[in-house]
Amino acid sequence: MTTSCHKRKKTYGHPCFGGDNSRNGRIHLPVAPRCNIQCGYCTRKHDCVNESRPGVTSRIQTPAEALETVRTVMADPKFGPVIKVVGIAGPGDPLANEETFETFRLIGEEFPHLIKCLSTNGLLLPGKTDQLQEIGLQSLTVTLNALDPKVGARIYSHILYSGERYSGTEAAEILIFNQLEGIAWAVDSGMTVKVNTVLIPGVNDHQVPLIAEKVKELGAFVMNVMPLIPQAKFAGVAPPSPDFLEQVRSANEQIIGQFRHCRQCRADAIGLIDNPNNN
Repeated sequence: MTTSCHKRKKTYGHPCFGGDNSRNGRIHLPVAPRCNIQCGYCTRKHDCVNESRPGVTSRIQTPAEALETVRTVMADPKFGPVIKVVGIAGPGDPLANEETFETFRLIGEEFPHLIKCLSTNGLLLPGKTDQLQEIGLQSLTVTLNALDPKVGARIYSHILYSGERYSGTEAAEILIFNQLEGIAWAVDSGMTVKVNTVLIPGVNDHQVPLIAEKVKELGAFVMNVMPLIPQAKFAGVAPPSPDFLEQVRSANEQIIGQFRHCRQCRADAIGLIDNPNNN
């Protein structure tokens, strides 16, 4: 069996890794409120009931509450049959929250058939390898927005790492190094890796094809180029037009497979990606 076939088998049914997103759904568990970096496009306000974007949840759950949520959803005749994936994507960075690992342990014991998925900025990824292997993580998403630290310094205000606060190009250098090391490790350990890149017009446009080439070289399975949601530091920056976004994705598709169904889901999303009533 080829590596590519093996990866598809491990994430069969995952709507963000090539599974049928019209029939297969996911449940995001908002158990990870703390974050260790400040992205220029991110606002930390997460208790937004009527807003749909990454980092939003109606409330933070404990691991025990998250398990109860999964029990309820899986018992629901509407949702239970379509849920294939249990993911943790915030509202902060999952790797900066020990609750992430406890939640996955609880879910794995009771629902071993569900694919475990985690989304991270990658800063702590190299140091969390043992824990991720212990919980049996199958799919991993890393948000990588730049390879050039100078560009990264325009996107990230600061990072908190090993008890220190870093800013500017120094912060970006540490983050990018750890992201690439983490992706390489995850691939080597057998995980299926998706790379998210937020397309910020006038900031990292030129970095996107370079990221595609690098993560393909490292063994990533698919790439997701996401449009900027103007807010926080980039509130005044116009998002990429649909035509420009498609142009970038099509060019990147010559390098690595592109995921086009992303809806930039909430941290507490449940159901099918393409059903707005379930997001």
